[in-house]
Amino acid sequence: MWANRVRQPTTNILTLSRLVRARQPAISSWRRYASTNRGTSNDSNWFRNSLGFAGAGTATFLAYTYATTDSDKIGEEAKAKGLPKIKEDLGTQLVQKKRSLKSPGVYLWGTNAYRVVDPGSKESVIKTPRSLSYFDGQVLRDLKLEEKSGAAINEKGDLIQWGKGFSESDFKPTETLIGKNLTSLCMSSDRILALSSDSKVYSLPISKEDQQSGRKPKESSWVMPFLSGEAGVSYRQLQPNLGMTEKITAISGGSEHALLLTSSGRVFSVASSTESYPTFGQLGIPGLTWSTRPSGPVDTCHEITTLKGTKITQVAAGDYHSLALSKDGQVFAFGDNSFGQLGVEYNASAPFIDTPVLLPVSKLYRANEWAPTVTQIAAGGANSFFTVDAQRVLGRKEDASAVRDLGRITADTWTCGRGIWGLLGNGKWTHLQDEPTKVKALSGLSEFDESTQKVSPIRLRDISVGTTHAAAVMGNSTHIHSASTKALETNEDWGYDALWWGGNEHYQLGTGKRSNLARPTYINAPPAPEDKDKEEARLQIMPRHKGKAGKRTVNMEQRVECGRYVSGLYSAV
Repeated sequence: MWANRVRQPTTNILTLSRLVRARQPAISSWRRYASTNRGTSNDSNWFRNSLGFAGAGTATFLAYTYATTDSDKIGEEAKAKGLPKIKEDLGTQLVQKKRSLKSPGVYLWGTNAYRVVDPGSKESVIKTPRSLSYFDGQVLRDLKLEEKSGAAINEKGDLIQWGKGFSESDFKPTETLIGKNLTSLCMSSDRILALSSDSKVYSLPISKEDQQSGRKPKESSWVMPFLSGEAGVSYRQLQPNLGMTEKITAISGGSEHALLLTSSGRVFSVASSTESYPTFGQLGIPGLTWSTRPSGPVDTCHEITTLKGTKITQVAAGDYHSLALSKDGQVFAFGDNSFGQLGVEYNASAPFIDTPVLLPVSKLYRANEWAPTVTQIAAGGANSFFTVDAQRVLGRKEDASAVRDLGRITADTWTCGRGIWGLLGNGKWTHLQDEPTKVKALSGLSEFDESTQKVSPIRLRDISVGTTHAAAVMGNSTHIHSASTKALETNEDWGYDALWWGGNEHYQLGTGKRSNLARPTYINAPPAPEDKDKEEARLQIMPRHKGKAGKRTVNMEQRVECGRYVSGLYSAV
């Protein structure tokens, strides 16, 4: 288990900061001066000793001033005076902290055929994490990546788009939908859905040309509410049938559909692609097809009535299937099951299910001895993931005094779906996996919690699933007594463990190689340019901390994002 492994050096991919060792040439020079011109008289001895004491005191003051002055400034002064600059290597953990504090931003890798990873480069692939300079010094609210385009919501709540999918001639990041105070987004094959802070859901085309040529709604200004003008881009606002105080709290999207979660625990589904209508049951409405859809807009929101009476707390969408997690820890699945991604037996005569079905999680554990509760879900491509807290309970014929682990909780990660590229993470290359399989590298882990003097399970903090690959951020406590709101330089958090696995056909795993990985593994953060000859250290994800974004101090954290053949790491508010 990880708890028993020696932690490797950690680093990050942010700008390297260096310190210069406090030097002592001043002291030795003063000593040389004090030891010359020796005399025999008492006056000479007195003068020599006084001068020596004065020299030593001055040297001590200079050394102290040098050690407490900003190291970068000292280095610049030394360079200007032609003095040799003596460097001291920092511990890689400290380097990671300094980088995160000084350089928040966005780092991408994977396919660059459509100029998503590096808009200014003609390279077809970017093998290791590379900074997207437009976002240097910025923190984001959300980031989504597709093969042909990228989209982000900046700290102000404005939508930013880039890549060939956005523009065939201008690939660089550009603000599009602005002034809506957006909080999160999802992308279909040709449209973006964005959720605002006031619970509005906007749907707009990915293409810049379609945004400019399509119908632009009238808008009024909050400064001059009686005056209206045309919006800057074409968009539609989705209209789910909400209650008086009900709000949309989360959205998740696939290739042709999206799921909307409300504050009341209700779920709405909607067609989100202009090019094609969802036909694999992923909307969760029995019998709903293009020909049977009700009158009105194509992107009409449909409440999934089968889930009525069950409070849903999380939704997740793969390319053509959907997941919903209930408050009591149950998972409902619907949509395409061609690769077993719904976690139920594949039926060739009925390859998809258009009514939510309950995933049989209890069958994954020994009956009457474990009580499993699903705590998190994730989906992407043709795969589903869910994490489970399983508590050891007393069996029917068991004696409580003989059960040593009664009440113990183990945290496990399970998956199902397509595994031909290794995305199942179980070490096997399986084409179809319709029975959930455990990801052992992410399951059954624990650590000793000094604050409670108990062994606690290590859960997943986050998991992101792309079309053929995935990444998991572990929730291991890197330092028991740290506070998430403290400035990073004042606590001892060194970062969360991050692991990557699955398809690597476009170098999206960030290993620098093209081999697929069937088991979760660490990747390395490349060193700074001046440290190319040094051994690379393990990439870790920085916890929430206070850092500099421009001239401001911002409460931020790092997040990972896996898309279609592209991966990203970004600083988020």
